Order: sequence, then structure tokens, then C-alpha cells
Amino acid sequence: MRDDPSLRDLPIAVGGRPDQRGVVATCNYEARRFGVRSAMATSQALQRCPGLIVLPPAMEKYRVASKQILAIYRDYTDLVEPLSLDEAYLDVTHASHFNGSATLIAQEIRARIADTVGITASAGIATNKFLAKIASDWNKPDGQFVIRPHHIDAFVAALPVEKLFGVGKVTAAKLKRLGAITCTDLREWPMADLQHHFGKFGERLYESCRGIDTREVCPTRERKSVSVEETYVNDLPDLAACRQCLPELIDRLVERIRRAKAERNTHKLFVKIRFADFQRTTVECVGTAPDPAQFQKLLETGFQRGRRPVRLLGVGVRLSEDEADHQLGLFGGEAAALPEPAIDWQVADN
Repeated sequence: MRDDPSLRDLPIAVGGRPDQRGVVATCNYEARRFGVRSAMATSQALQRCPGLIVLPPAMEKYRVASKQILAIYRDYTDLVEPLSLDEAYLDVTHASHFNGSATLIAQEIRARIADTVGITASAGIATNKFLAKIASDWNKPDGQFVIRPHHIDAFVAALPVEKLFGVGKVTAAKLKRLGAITCTDLREWPMADLQHHFGKFGERLYESCRGIDTREVCPTRERKSVSVEETYVNDLPDLAACRQCLPELIDRLVERIRRAKAERNTHKLFVKIRFADFQRTTVECVGTAPDPAQFQKLLETGFQRGRRPVRLLGVGVRLSEDEADHQLGLFGGEAAALPEPAIDWQVADN
């Protein structure tokens, strides 16, 4: 929309072709009004919105914009933690700009992104990462929202449980079956009961429904794996067909490992399979290098679990914890204590 004004106000999605099992990577708000969303099959998106304009990804353009935005953030703080190309946390606790006002810093950053990159951005300002993330979604597009410390308790109490960090469709459905619709409902549960039903995640639920989040905003993240995968236009009918596709995947994996400089830190190999009925399985073993013979054995083991046509095939390696290559974050900050403001950013898709 930025580069072609004629697309403004039209429903647009970025993703793969519908005749090649493409998936929507993102879409604008005009498309979302029809129920189109990211991770939806492009064919399904076109059923919901027949007038949808589907454009192919332009990753280099996104990388350029992301670097421009990152440079702006770092004018205000070195503590920047990325979540994706277009989303990140900033810790402005010790920022000198505007006497440390996170609200004014957010306003200026958003204005600079619009002037420099030509796109809009939304921001959420709060005392920890969980709240900042929610706040960033509250006033989209092209807005910002502040959750002040004295408003946290009432704000969180009214949230539906699906807004809590880590609560997906399955967990949300389970919580609702147990009578927890909002965070107010969830607060009635003792820690022990939540742990009984949800294991270790129960502790996070106990804290989140009270607005507590002690995760720090980290400017670096350690890479834990390297992988490649392919979704095939036509299902691979049998194990023999899967074997034929394996060498090409391994070659791509080796190149990706080389670019990531992760050769010395490989400690496991894995194969991922998604069958035609969307059932998935992953098989792994100990290994220090992408060994075609080992991948072959993993493929055979995984295929026997389904014994049906294969929709997606992937290969990868897991990296040891002392892996030295780190990815620089886009945004950062500390969010452990209430007085420390965190900002979560979401750059709009136009």
C-alpha cells in the first residue's frame, strides 16, 4: 500500500498461491473484516473474500524496513528484543529522552517510523512484557495505549482468559470448561489447582491473571535450531517419493547451517512430517552433522507412524546450549518490576 497507493482501501494479503497450497503470511485490515487472517490457507481466504488481492512476499523489502526501524529504536535504548521483523520490546526505564516518559518516547518513535519508513506503527506502554503486548493491540492501527500501574489490577481482571500469554485455543477451551471465562474467574483458583490441571504452566496462569510477568526483555536470543521444510503442491504418495525429496532438503539445510555458522554446535538431527490428513510427527536422534544416512532412518521411522501420503517434509538440527552465534534483538528492556516501563511495538502491514 505504501509503494502502490492504488491498493489503498482494498483487501490485500501477502502469501502463497492458492493452487500451490499457499498460506496467508499477513493481511491488511480491509481483508480482516472478511475473516481473513495469517496462517489461513490462501484458498480459504479467497472463499471468504473473493475480491482479495494476494501478493507474493518481498522479503528484501521487509528486511530493509526492519533495519530502518531498528535504527530508530536504538536511538532511544540499547535494550531492544525482537519478536519478529515488525514487532519488538523496548525497555526505556533509563532513557534520557523526554525525561524518561515512555508515552512521549512512543509518540516520537511512531512519528519517525511514519516519516522515515512510510508505514504506521502501534505501541503499547506498560510495566511488563505481558501487559505491553496486550496494550500494543488495544489501539490499532496507528495508535498507542498505556496501562498505568494503578490501573493494572482492574484492567487485567476484565480480560478474557485467551488474552493471557501462552493460552491458545486448546487451553482456552479447557479453562472455559472449568468455568474460567475471565481473569477474575481464574483468580479464584489456588496455585495448586492450576498446577494440577495445567502442570508447570499453571504457575504462569496464576501470575498472568494478576498482571504479573517477571520475564526480562533481552536484547539477544540464542538460536536453538536450524531447519528447512517444503509443502508440496501434490502429496508425496509413499516412502519412496519422500526419499527422493530428501537430498534436496538436506542440501538446503547444509547451506542454512553454514550461513548461521552453526556447524560446531549441532547435537541432534530431526525429521518433521505432516501427512495429508494434517497429522504431524517429528523424529530425532543424536548427531553432530547433517548425515544423509541418519536422516534416511529418521524419515523411515516417521513415515511408519502414519503410512499415508505426505503433505510437508522438513529436516533440521538442534543446537547445543553453548552455541555462540546470537541473533541481535530488535527491541529490548527489563520488565520484572512494576515501575519499569516496557514498550511493545507492532508495525502495521501497509
